[in-house]
Amino acid sequence: MYKNKNIVINCRFLNQKITGVQRFGIEIAKELVKLSNNIICVSPRNILYDDLAKALQVKRIGFNTGHLWEQLDLPLFLIKSNAVLINLANTGPVFYFNKIITLHDILFIRYPNTFSWSFRFFYKKLIPLLLKTSKHIFTVSEFSKREISSYYNIRKDRITIVYNSVSSQFYPTPKSNCEKYILAVSSVAPHKNFHNLIKAFSIIKNKNVKLFIVGNQSNNFKQIDIDHTIFKRINFLGRVNDQQLNDLYSNAICFVHPSFYEGFGIPPIEAQSCGTAVISSNAASLPEIGLDSFLYVDPKNINDIAKKIQVLIQDKHLQRKLINKGHENVKRFSWKKSAEKIINSI
Repeated sequence: MYKNKNIVINCRFLNQKITGVQRFGIEIAKELVKLSNNIICVSPRNILYDDLAKALQVKRIGFNTGHLWEQLDLPLFLIKSNAVLINLANTGPVFYFNKIITLHDILFIRYPNTFSWSFRFFYKKLIPLLLKTSKHIFTVSEFSKREISSYYNIRKDRITIVYNSVSSQFYPTPKSNCEKYILAVSSVAPHKNFHNLIKAFSIIKNKNVKLFIVGNQSNNFKQIDIDHTIFKRINFLGRVNDQQLNDLYSNAICFVHPSFYEGFGIPPIEAQSCGTAVISSNAASLPEIGLDSFLYVDPKNINDIAKKIQVLIQDKHLQRKLINKGHENVKRFSWKKSAEKIINSI
């Protein structure tokens, strides 16, 4: 029983910029520390988020950082306590065997051009060893479970699904009289498919509607073969804080998520939590996450993306229908339930 065991959470994700993987780590760690008094959160010393570290009462250990910390400092600390190690963000120490691992997806295999050569090489060596030496494996969707089981030839009973959820800071805020816009949130990685979204946006008929893109801007967007006057109607907002993102979700006409590949995909359900209709790719895990609450598009079909955006802009009844279904869909996901699944496996 986990209440009688010493448990350590690997919080190296607090040294990384927050994307979906880090969000999962933060929220699950918050829930796990509520479930047992025997949990210690540890990380390297170069923490980026002191407020989160304080909330989790993180213990800074070792002298190295990054993967070196994870493979040397962390296991040296663990050997002394013989604790069960919970890894929430894809990686962990290979040669510490009393551990469980969360592998969110195998994006580095399916879309290798998203990553550097060194990253791909390291992960291709590291991940099989971690899967082999972990007591149990967690992942964030049935889609990712199939991917991991098939690619690494792992029995499905060794893999448990623990869904992402929506953080408490995402909720509907009053609609303002701001510009009319559709919203997209993501990195500029090729599998996120922003190029096709921009091409689709360039052919919609409503010229008074803008496209807001949250995330790092890429100069590659300027090379897209469209009328470049379109870029006057596209706002690249860069990285924003959670309150700004909440307001952007809440005031958008709709949220568009045209990704080719997602292990889960948190932004669409964040948008739903803020009372916004969602247009989503029909690829990878997204139909599993959205069920009938998303308006689906073929991410490879620019005309289909444009048509669905056009329809949703004009059809207020459909907007309301998707918003209502979205509120119900979000209820399927819970950080607490996912944390309970993890700790009950120990």
